[in-house]
Amino acid sequence: MTQTPDTIDLSGTWQLASTDAEHSAPMRVPGDVHSALLAAGLILDPYAGRNERDVQWVAEKDWAIERSFDLAPEMLEGDWYLDISSIDTVASVYVNGVLVEDTDNCFRRYRPDVTHALKAGENTVKVLIHSSIAAGAVRQAEQPFFIPWHPGNSPIPNGNMLRKPQCHFGWDWNIALAPLGIYGEITLRKLVVARIEHVTTRQFHHADGAVDLYVTATFHAAEPGIMPVHFALGEERVRLDIGVNAGETQLTHMFRIEKPALWWPAGHGEQAIYAVRVETPAGTVVRRIGLRQVELITDKDEAGSRFALKVNGREIFCRGANWIPADALPSRITPAGVRDLLQSAVDANMNMLRVWGGGFYEPDWFYDLCDEMGLMVWQDFMFACNLYPSTVDFLDNVAAEVDYQVRRLASHPSVVLWCGDNELVGALTWFDASRENRDRYLVSYDRLNRTIEVAMKKAAPGAIWWPSSPASGYLDFGDAWHSDGSGDMHYWSVWHENKSFDNYRTVRPRFCSEFGFQSYTSMPVMKTFAERKDMNIASPVMESHQKNDGGNERIAGTMFRYFRFPKDFPSFVYLSQIQQGLAIRTAVEYWRSLKPHCMGTLYWQLNDTWPVASWSSLDYGGSWKAMHYMVRRFFQPVAVTAIPSKDGETIGFSVVNDTAEAVSIRLDTWLVSLSGERRPYRSAEGACGPDKAEMLFSVFAADLPEDTLLFWSFEASNGMKGEGHHVSVNYKALDLAASGLTLDAAPRDDGAFTVTASATGLALHVMLEADVAGRWSDNAFDLTAGERRTVIFTPAQSGVVPQFSWLDLHSCQTNIE
Repeated sequence: MTQTPDTIDLSGTWQLASTDAEHSAPMRVPGDVHSALLAAGLILDPYAGRNERDVQWVAEKDWAIERSFDLAPEMLEGDWYLDISSIDTVASVYVNGVLVEDTDNCFRRYRPDVTHALKAGENTVKVLIHSSIAAGAVRQAEQPFFIPWHPGNSPIPNGNMLRKPQCHFGWDWNIALAPLGIYGEITLRKLVVARIEHVTTRQFHHADGAVDLYVTATFHAAEPGIMPVHFALGEERVRLDIGVNAGETQLTHMFRIEKPALWWPAGHGEQAIYAVRVETPAGTVVRRIGLRQVELITDKDEAGSRFALKVNGREIFCRGANWIPADALPSRITPAGVRDLLQSAVDANMNMLRVWGGGFYEPDWFYDLCDEMGLMVWQDFMFACNLYPSTVDFLDNVAAEVDYQVRRLASHPSVVLWCGDNELVGALTWFDASRENRDRYLVSYDRLNRTIEVAMKKAAPGAIWWPSSPASGYLDFGDAWHSDGSGDMHYWSVWHENKSFDNYRTVRPRFCSEFGFQSYTSMPVMKTFAERKDMNIASPVMESHQKNDGGNERIAGTMFRYFRFPKDFPSFVYLSQIQQGLAIRTAVEYWRSLKPHCMGTLYWQLNDTWPVASWSSLDYGGSWKAMHYMVRRFFQPVAVTAIPSKDGETIGFSVVNDTAEAVSIRLDTWLVSLSGERRPYRSAEGACGPDKAEMLFSVFAADLPEDTLLFWSFEASNGMKGEGHHVSVNYKALDLAASGLTLDAAPRDDGAFTVTASATGLALHVMLEADVAGRWSDNAFDLTAGERRTVIFTPAQSGVVPQFSWLDLHSCQTNIE
């Protein structure tokens, strides 16, 4: 515990106990109750086996978290308050037995005055956290009419009654634990004249290139007073003496910045960061900002209306994925782990993440990382897939949440758009109650949505607002899942309706903010939660790690549509990852070819919260699935893809260029036999203008000989290059021969390993594997006869000597020789 005359940091070890006195353990704060019980050996790891069902009792109890601290008599002078950044969720806070705060919103900061409760000597602070399950049931019963939730996503009921991460009650990818705890700082602070409540910034750009930056500080005081305030930007520092009133007082200072260095999304320029500081005698708040202009273009056109983001006057094609919490248990989330996940997004040529509305508003350091990396953030407000109350108390709570979170986050240059919710308009059609009385629930939804909008625009005038995702437009409550002419779209027909991958080419979204296809998590991750006897896709353990109803059957059914039956469980896992990548590649390549009609593709989802079958491209823990290696290729700013025509008669080679400069392209194609021999077919050179997609040339499908594949490689004048292949039939129709693939591995001085893969035949979708965690420089590639590919494997831990293996399309299938 750190202590100064004005501050006592209360993080560290507290004592946890259930209120029925049956369980107790030390608990690290910040942290969650489940993690504390696990560390004390009182529960098994919820992620292992089928332990989820055996630990759900934890969320049904009330828990007290308590610690003591000392105060010298002279420290009692003045006013003191607790600074609590996140309590999950319905809780009562006591100091020396005196109730100082009742909380009921995980997304709000609480700063109760505790002066009257303190004493000289030993003091005790206790946080009594009530069961969210019980609290949700009580609040549901208090509603004027029933508010339904989605039981497939929320097997623990009534989570929609609480301002708490909705995925805590389960989801079709998350474990249902309903965790509880204290997740942010909890600090005792002395109020010295006034504290800084908020620091916000607003930019005004002028034609001459200068920027006027307005910095507004909001102060809170218990009584009137005078204090010096310093505003600083870089080396410029200005002192202002301010008189504060009891309650809130605002002060604004303007900095004029000549010839500013602009902040750009990844791949489009530098990420220039300026530090803004507001200093008082009691403390300093720093806002790391970027100077940039953002617009959302929704102009009407022949197809409907556009949906395109413009940054610093330039339209940006958004390439990225959806972000969910980095772990189901908050204690396991670390800045280092999150940085690794975000770096993987950047390394796969992404420039945007959508922070999905069923999790958290992430901590400041998350957005700092996005600022540094150039990852634009589409920020949902935390409402997802359920209906919600619209009573006065609930809406007042929401308005306070929105005000706090928007003021906290809006200065980050990475945050480019605020979205009201995830799929709440669609949810109006999902429940008997709302279908039978749509007017009642539509009005209730509109009250909630309008509350969010008004609070957001008041907190950050000029920030971009989008009402819901998906949405066809402002005040449009239509079906944005299947209407692709306007707004953003969630397209799930391939997964949820079991349609073919080609179906992605039947829609023309303006911006697809959700679409996805599942795969199994990789074998090294499987081994962390399942025993050898469980390695069967229909085993109870595997089914408990599949949260989407019918998901295993859909993976298998799709596999049998495209591939021959896999010979064993590892091959089943491998094929699931290959087909996942092929599905998302089909969508992205086609939709990018429609540019500028389509200006964004954010697949579902980047990461996992625990080891589970899901739509993620990164395993739990951050390793890359096969798909993520494919993502790096099909999200490359300059890419060439083969796209069949609707009638299947031609195959066109589309060039997409997301850079600001025109590029010239050299494309070579080959016909490759099933035994791997290459025969030159056709070569071409062409150009593609800046921020354009153009067709280079087409070939007739009928001209391609039977039992051959069309391979290609390209190189652009800016140095970007790539390769791929097109197969005119399903892979299962190919009588593949053994590829003769061999591996040659050698250690490097830096602790990594050079691995060379060589083939004597045709090796499709080669996936190199190691028996230890680590990262490959490349993977999921093709080899033809006589080809070799050298890649680097970097183990996650130094000093290990991995064993390497491989899979390809032929090796994983059942053959009778």
